Amino acid sequence: MTDALGWRKKFGVLAPSTNTIVEPDFHVMAVPGVTSHMSRIHVRDQDLSSDEKMVRLLEAIAEETFFAIDRVMTAGVDYLITAMSSETFWEGMEGNRAFVKRIEDYAGVRVASCASACQAALEAFKVNKIAVINPYQAMADEKIRRFFSDVGVEVVRLKGLRCPTAISSAEISEDTLRHHLQEIDGDNIDAIAQMGTNLSMLRLADEAERWLGKPVIAVNAATWWYALRQNDICDRVYGCGRLLREF
Repeated sequence: MTDALGWRKKFGVLAPSTNTIVEPDFHVMAVPGVTSHMSRIHVRDQDLSSDEKMVRLLEAIAEETFFAIDRVMTAGVDYLITAMSSETFWEGMEGNRAFVKRIEDYAGVRVASCASACQAALEAFKVNKIAVINPYQAMADEKIRRFFSDVGVEVVRLKGLRCPTAISSAEISEDTLRHHLQEIDGDNIDAIAQMGTNLSMLRLADEAERWLGKPVIAVNAATWWYALRQNDICDRVYGCGRLLREF
């Protein structure tokens, strides 16, 4: 029997319980016959005001992730999306591979990670010098640079927004983000990448590509695009950036 709405694919989506952006973003990018089903990873302490507290939060998410997988797999999903970016790039390219393998071995289905999606997006655009904007604390800067270096991409400029809680990244205004995009742009970069699935950049990235004249890769758009293409679903989605429209 085939699911009445998810007749092409049913995606399970793992996201921190504090995340209010990725679910509506994925709904905006929906294509016929593909459904997404959220499973929230319980975040008990939302404090991100220091490097140490950020590490503590990541450790807590790692402990809770398998419970979230157990819940969403009861819906008979065909594929998993890990809609959390810092956990996937934290230990470089090899760390991301190990993260994906760990989830796939446990769940028994294939997995899209944000780090894998960003790597694939940059390869699609054939760029190797980027600027990055993210909501994280200072220690994440080095982790981001390491991951992109591992995949052959130089981070020329990086803007960390130092959000104090797991919720506060969702409260950053479009005006603020527009200012930061202009701040980190320059002739010596080929693209801008945004990390942090709870940072709202989907529509703004699409607009910014027109006035900056280069790819602006929102992590939620990249991850959804990657999940679709990994499942041989080639529908084009408009209004969410060049990646989903052209590749």
